[in-house]
Amino acid sequence: MSKSPEAMAESMIANMKDKTGKSFEQWLAIVKKTNAEKHGQIVKLLKADHGMTHGFANLVAHKALKSDAGSASTVDLVQAQYAGAKAGLKPIYDALLAAAKSCGDVEVAPKKAYVSLRRGKQFAIIQPSTKTRVDLGLNFKDRAASERLETSGSFNAMVSHRVRLETAADVNKEVKGWLKAAWSEAG
Repeated sequence: MSKSPEAMAESMIANMKDKTGKSFEQWLAIVKKTNAEKHGQIVKLLKADHGMTHGFANLVAHKALKSDAGSASTVDLVQAQYAGAKAGLKPIYDALLAAAKSCGDVEVAPKKAYVSLRRGKQFAIIQPSTKTRVDLGLNFKDRAASERLETSGSFNAMVSHRVRLETAADVNKEVKGWLKAAWSEAG
């Protein structure tokens, strides 16, 4: 069984000084001095200016911004995603989460902007992308796009396909079938 994302992060933090020459706390201090406020800015800075690998830079950026599941309450992360103008989208999230959990063992890992669904590896993400739409990102090894199951394009590089959902009723048999297939491929 593969490690959870939290266990992998703990391992990376424990090995950071040996692998990068500086401790985790030293990297956080470096980031704080830059006043960078966006994840991508921090990753780019650490990679370009300090030669850090993407994995370590990504971890430091998440921890510096407290945007990973380990730095904030997972309930708080999901509540923040569906607050304000996006509050009406929460039933779509709930329907997708129920459909995913009906597939079998699913690890739910909220991030700042989306929720990652894992089974050994990530097979889907749920993201409230606009005030009127939730995007379901799915990972498939080899599946043709269709009118509704589109390629992910610039949506998110962590998934291969995207489905746009505007109501909980959009989480229909077809969407549940795609979730099940992505879950199966991840196992």
